Amino acid sequence: MTAYKQRDMASIVPEALNNMPVVVITGMRQAGKTTFLQNQPGLGQRLYLTLDDFPQLAAAKSNPDGFVSSEEPLTIDEAHKCPEIFTAIKRVVDKKRRPGQFLLSGSANFALLKNIRESLAGRALYLEMHPFSRREISGRISERPFLESFFRNQKISKGGRFKSIHADDVLTGGMPAVCLGEVKNRGLWFKGYEQTYLERDLREISQVENLMALRDLLHLTALRTGQLLSPSQLGRDAKLSAATTSRYLSLLETSFIITRLNPYLRNRASRIIKTPKLYLNDSGLACYFAGLDRFGSGSRETLIGALFETYVAQNLMNIIDSVWPEAHLYFWTIQGRQEVDFIIEAGRSCLALEIKWGAKWQERDLAGLKAFLSSTPHCKGAILGYNGGDAVQLGEKLWALPMSLVLS
Repeated sequence: MTAYKQRDMASIVPEALNNMPVVVITGMRQAGKTTFLQNQPGLGQRLYLTLDDFPQLAAAKSNPDGFVSSEEPLTIDEAHKCPEIFTAIKRVVDKKRRPGQFLLSGSANFALLKNIRESLAGRALYLEMHPFSRREISGRISERPFLESFFRNQKISKGGRFKSIHADDVLTGGMPAVCLGEVKNRGLWFKGYEQTYLERDLREISQVENLMALRDLLHLTALRTGQLLSPSQLGRDAKLSAATTSRYLSLLETSFIITRLNPYLRNRASRIIKTPKLYLNDSGLACYFAGLDRFGSGSRETLIGALFETYVAQNLMNIIDSVWPEAHLYFWTIQGRQEVDFIIEAGRSCLALEIKWGAKWQERDLAGLKAFLSSTPHCKGAILGYNGGDAVQLGEKLWALPMSLVLS
């Protein structure tokens, strides 16, 4: 067993507990929520209960009010397994509202589950734990994220080269058991994850009529990660009706397997695409579901680029949700013309970030960034994030930066 690694989320959880009666930590199963709740300094004084334990789950179902009644601050792990406790928590909070009364966790998005959402409305703050980021794996979370610092002051230290992001980083992803070296065969671990997720976790959220069809849809989404979401095309390829496709995609989103990234609309450009982009939330799982176990000469270049973009998205979401909550992540594209992979907005300003897997770039790789800059006066800077080692300024508000620096 590896030693406990601090998470970026560690700084925001205590602040949330000091301000809200209910704090909810959600995220993919096995992303590290339970380890965080049990090992994070400052949380150990809380009474810890887990609904993964059958006797505790039975007690919660039989007497929800008694289960959540405690003079001590209460942590309830896997809380989504007993929806009955949320109404009981609402009654406790409404009777006597105290900051930090309840710290809940679960592998389902409570904000998308109607019975839970309504019970906790106005009483809870939701925080998402993402798979491990590069910052967390390297143990460098004491430093402010580069992008946050660059957003405030667009300056780059001169000199020095940066390491490239290796293909194995993308193939491994950020699930703790895999990226921290707790398993020797990541393919077998991903296979077990898929089986457990489909056969147990999803059935706790909703009844699934056709597991094989859902498995096919899951693999098809991996082949389309980083692309505009087309439910109708996905449904046709998976041989599912439009209604079933929509419901299954919602299940994948509710259980944090996929994320829909919305377009950035705050500029003067016309013909802006309003369809969301689809990302799997872990690049390692995306590679496994896409059937890719190495980046070789026979691999499809477009798929490798999309998987690298997925890896970047996973890191950006972690940074924004855990350390930079006032920022929001989008993408930008003009139909048939230009696009930018990521737009980070904070307040009334933004940064543009285009991703390139290769270690070199060409002038055409800058076209989308230049188009965005010309149509968005409040953009502070445009970055071409590439897999090389040198940080250089290419023009006014335009930089080419190593992705290992951007994600640090």
